[in-house]
Amino acid sequence: MNLMWFRNDLRVHDNPALFNAISSGPTIAVYCLAQDQWRKHDVAPIKQNLILRQLVALKDDLNEINVPLLVVNSHDFSGVISQLDAIFDEYNITEVMFNHEYEWNENQLTELVSTHCINKNIHINGFHDQCLITPGTIHNKQGGYYKVFTAFKKAYLAQLSHQMRPLYRKPNKQEPLSLASNITCAVDALRAINSQNKKSNIWQVKWPVGEQYVHDVLAVFVEKDIDQYHVKRDIPNVKGTSKLSAYLAIGIISVRQCYQAALSMTSLVKDDGTQTWIVELIWRDFYRHLMVSYPEVCRYKPFKVNTDQLPWKQSGPLFKAWCEGKTGYPIVDAAMRQLVQTGWMHNRLRMISAMFLTKHLFIDWRLGEQFFMQHLIDGDLASNNGGWQWSASTGVDAVPYFRIFNPTRQSQRFDPDGDFIRRYVTELNALDASSIHQPSTEQIIQCGYMEPVVNHKQAVELTKHWFKQLSDNSNYYVSPESQAS
Repeated sequence: MNLMWFRNDLRVHDNPALFNAISSGPTIAVYCLAQDQWRKHDVAPIKQNLILRQLVALKDDLNEINVPLLVVNSHDFSGVISQLDAIFDEYNITEVMFNHEYEWNENQLTELVSTHCINKNIHINGFHDQCLITPGTIHNKQGGYYKVFTAFKKAYLAQLSHQMRPLYRKPNKQEPLSLASNITCAVDALRAINSQNKKSNIWQVKWPVGEQYVHDVLAVFVEKDIDQYHVKRDIPNVKGTSKLSAYLAIGIISVRQCYQAALSMTSLVKDDGTQTWIVELIWRDFYRHLMVSYPEVCRYKPFKVNTDQLPWKQSGPLFKAWCEGKTGYPIVDAAMRQLVQTGWMHNRLRMISAMFLTKHLFIDWRLGEQFFMQHLIDGDLASNNGGWQWSASTGVDAVPYFRIFNPTRQSQRFDPDGDFIRRYVTELNALDASSIHQPSTEQIIQCGYMEPVVNHKQAVELTKHWFKQLSDNSNYYVSPESQAS
């Protein structure tokens, strides 16, 4: 009997491990529920809710191909082996199939499970699913890893035609097994989360689950919106993004499916919208490749090691004001309120709010990274960490430290009429388009808003001062793996 070990790949279509498992013999599936580990990793309640709802949908999809799904409660990663071991023995498992995950703890778990299987004479087979090209396989001329996205993208596209992983069809239905799916602990966990969160009904409406629904979202995006993606993606008040990030984060859809759908819209891929979206998919893969090449970023380390010498501020009143959307900078406050209220934030606003925290308030980027993970439905370690280190100028190919967003100008450029601000900073609704981006003291008092917590010019000057003190602004962390390559 084969065992398919589901992780962040909660789908039936284009699932390398599942396809190969069913192709090689009778298969059952397991998912190890690890809510204590979720808490350790700051997984947002809204994302936990999404995972649990998708497990219910996945059970139905697997039942259609006669694959029973067992959801077992391992509590955290330390309990996974004992839960799997019980299944190995009860169902006489001879082979385990899974798709790789690249985060530090997840990779350590893979090694532990693999060693345990080998000791039990169980064959184990891992597949690379999350990226179009296997992380760690793209090297520069010196044999090392790329630290600049433009160079990485060029090499990536040059190798894509012969290194891109296959696109897998839905597996054929196998013969029925005398075993029924059992996802009781997932259903119980879902009820518990919903009882603790008043917004759970809204989450369900705003973020439906199921592969068919997500495929439809992708289809609508590439048919109606992708050609204007390069124009609309930076405007928070319009529907300009795919809204697929949450589904990519837990594997309801794959990056391979997204890439294939984009290609299907034009044989030459010449339109700017499609090209821009494909580049965003490559950015997503870039951060995963970096995480494999430099695993210390999973352990709260910056890519540029010397930036840990900076006198970052820690939690305090300024951090609290940022978290609550009470900084006195309307676009920042609107962004943070969107995050807390909805569990999602527009990508342009993620950059604005992250750079404000790190470059205006000079607060440790790791606090912001953690806060985002605790609230985002699409929280993803590689992309979240990469984005924060880009904004903080601590990362590979990060924005130069002296290029600091002026939040008011960003607001005027990307929310010119102030419509997005009015949606979340409702106390400013009465202000006109010219005033809403930076209200006067009199308007602040009339609206019941707050004065800016810092002065833009003074904050920027101080940040530049601290960065200039660093002895070597290009000193990157080098892992033993990258030294050996």
